[in-house]
Amino acid sequence: MKRRYRGLPTTTILVTVVVSVVAIILCCCILLFLNRYRGAMVQSARTSTAQAVSQVSNTVGSYLQGMEQAMDRVEQAMAEAPDDRDRLLSAFLLFRPDVVAITSYSETGELTDCWALEREPRDDILQNLSFDPVRAMASDSAYLTAPHVESIFESYYPWVVTMTAPLETGRDAAWVSLDLSFSSISSYINDVGIGQRGYCFLMDGDGTIVYHPQQRLLYAGLKSEDTSGLAALADGTYADDTVIYSLSSVQGGAWRVVGVSYVDELVNQNMRAMLRLSVAMAAVILAAALLTSWLLSRLLGRPLRGLAAAMERFERDADRFAYRPVGGTREVRELSNSFGHMVVRIQRLMSTVREEEVNLRKTELKALQAQINPHFLYNTLDSIAWMCEQGRSAEAVSMVHALARLFRISISKGHELIPIAKEIEHAESYLQIQKYRYKNRFTYEFRVEPDCLDYYCNKITLQPILENAINHGLELMVDEGHITVEICQEGDAILFRVEDNGVGMSQEQVNAILTRAPGENAGIGIRNVDERLKIYFGSQYGLHITSEPDVGTCVEIRMPKVRGDEHGQN
Repeated sequence: MKRRYRGLPTTTILVTVVVSVVAIILCCCILLFLNRYRGAMVQSARTSTAQAVSQVSNTVGSYLQGMEQAMDRVEQAMAEAPDDRDRLLSAFLLFRPDVVAITSYSETGELTDCWALEREPRDDILQNLSFDPVRAMASDSAYLTAPHVESIFESYYPWVVTMTAPLETGRDAAWVSLDLSFSSISSYINDVGIGQRGYCFLMDGDGTIVYHPQQRLLYAGLKSEDTSGLAALADGTYADDTVIYSLSSVQGGAWRVVGVSYVDELVNQNMRAMLRLSVAMAAVILAAALLTSWLLSRLLGRPLRGLAAAMERFERDADRFAYRPVGGTREVRELSNSFGHMVVRIQRLMSTVREEEVNLRKTELKALQAQINPHFLYNTLDSIAWMCEQGRSAEAVSMVHALARLFRISISKGHELIPIAKEIEHAESYLQIQKYRYKNRFTYEFRVEPDCLDYYCNKITLQPILENAINHGLELMVDEGHITVEICQEGDAILFRVEDNGVGMSQEQVNAILTRAPGENAGIGIRNVDERLKIYFGSQYGLHITSEPDVGTCVEIRMPKVRGDEHGQN
């Protein structure tokens, strides 16, 4: 029985080790690379956010600087005579269409004059969002309001930023206000995008939001900004796990630009893309490592597998095994040569043992053939003597002749194989003697194809089968028994079939006949025939018994077609 050894082959271990080492190195490299890459991406996001905020801060600073320059010209115009003042301010409004209105106020905060292109202030102004008398009186210099709606005109409500400055005493007006359209700055801030969801907004130094592109969401309470926390931070860029903030003060004003960007879209998305790319590259490298290690293992393991396969073939069929040395490394070649020498020695020993075994078995079989059942010989001679005493000399003579033929064919000059015709003659002599002994209690017939008579078979093949049929199948019967011997061709084989209508056997009894130990006498003749056939012709030949209780038994004997000259039987 072939023994199966547990454990992995060397090639599998080699491939596993190489791929595992490469996989571990790749994982470490990918983790290190992604960590460095994320840091670089965060820094890049911080830089891009800071750049966007810086651009917005510069733009808003330029806007405020422009307002200061415009206010300087308005203050200069307000110092002129009324006619020159009106002419200069009208020209200024034509030159600066982004200026919505210029207004002046008395010391009590009442509107004294208004200059606007083709528009006049309404008579009943409920609330002037552009001018706060309390704040104006508390301020010694120009100040800037948060963006608001212009409310002094009828059906015209632009979004403006107001700069208010005090005038020199002794004039008709105490303050002058410049309302500048905020739409250009708001549109610019709205268009600033830091990623897909990032944005910028304006707040003052106290954290009050000046302008926010998502103002409606703030008013509706759907969004909030931690302006108090941001107001406490100095200008710069700050990042946490989800958001990056960048703050920059507007030059020449009290406003600060705040940029908000999200790590998820600026960093994590790129991280996921890089992770997918890294995994794909790792998969390619692993596949290359696997292929390389597999090719290397085949290159190194093929000679070993060839040697192992040769050993398996030798184990399955050592007789016909022809060994071809395998190549490979020096150690493998030395192992191959040693195995080749061992194969030759084992085959020689097997041949020697087999020859000795066959000779021993043939000797045993010849000894078995030479054993004449003393009981059968005694009964036969006793029957002959009884016939002579009864005056049945003719029957006694026939019985003596049958016994003589039986012994003559049994001897057959020491040959193991005899023609089938002689085997039939031997079987008929045996049946004739037994029929005399059993006083014609059974009949028999032979059905032989003529073409089979010239083929050879082992001598004394039918007699043990017939003896078993008479002694164990017909002897216990009350009715007359019948034995049929049929010999025919079946392909490349000769088939002997012996049938009787005796008491039959069970399947257990049939199995026991061919499997009993050598020391047991029952069925020894049948086992003798089966073993002789297998020794001479191979395991595919031999006996096959079918039987049914109270119906009968059929013994089939299969042997090859053998001519006399093939075995020197002339």
